[in-house]
Amino acid sequence: MSNNFIQNKMIQRREFLINTSLALGALAIAPSFAYNTKKKAIGLQLYSLRDSLPKDVKGILTQVGQAGFSEVETYGFSVKNGFFGTGVKDFKAMLNDNGLKATSNHFDFNNYIETDSTENIKAYIDTANYLDSSYVTVPWISERLRGTTADDYKKLADKITKVAELCNAANLKLAYHNHDFEFEKFGDSTGYEILLNNTDKNKVDFELDLYWVVRSGNDPLQLFKKYPGRFTMWHVKDMDKSNQDLNTEIGKGRIDFKAIFAEAKLSGMKHFYVEHETNYFPNPIESVKESCFYVRKNLI
Repeated sequence: MSNNFIQNKMIQRREFLINTSLALGALAIAPSFAYNTKKKAIGLQLYSLRDSLPKDVKGILTQVGQAGFSEVETYGFSVKNGFFGTGVKDFKAMLNDNGLKATSNHFDFNNYIETDSTENIKAYIDTANYLDSSYVTVPWISERLRGTTADDYKKLADKITKVAELCNAANLKLAYHNHDFEFEKFGDSTGYEILLNNTDKNKVDFELDLYWVVRSGNDPLQLFKKYPGRFTMWHVKDMDKSNQDLNTEIGKGRIDFKAIFAEAKLSGMKHFYVEHETNYFPNPIESVKESCFYVRKNLI
């Protein structure tokens, strides 16, 4: 065996070891989301398409599937009329036909908040289970029912916990979705922190609307650090650079989603949903399609 052959083998081995070390080093310093979000589906909060969905449920769900989404979060459910006149059975069939799964559902809890009646809660739970969902989500508290004191938020936390226990018994999780009003200060705390501090992390999850957190003047990353693992769902919604009241397609606005997605593991994020409520270009379906493309290319 010639010396040149031996030297070439040694060089090849050394280069292999160097390249392997570099690869392992890159993995070691890569952000945690590189492991966690590669397998994650991209979801859409269907409220983004609220102008067209009620008129053509089947057609719009087809467009959602074609746009690249594989999960959705529902809204607008009625115990009497289902999803805009479409029964739950037919709605699920439409989802299946388009490769979609409703992993979370926004249901109206205002009547329960006001009266303590759980009459509709069973229907919500049955619907979520029929759709093979993971979450029943509190989307919004009407202005007249919102807490105006710290005690009001503690009472709200108790009410949320009661529903969470019903959901847990049915193999579902309850989540609370925020806007900006929850970040009103009550002494050294906020309404949102009161909800976090007065609910059991094993029973109640939080769906963090990233737009509203930033809009309220808060930092999602600081929330992740203070309450790790509590934010199992996100609304990925961008803020227009020139007008904070408006949305824009993901990646075109003010919010640094790359930094946020880098801390997905700390957040506890399991599902996220693109949402776009205003300022569409050129129209709602094209806007969310563009956002989906950006998320897939740049964030996961």
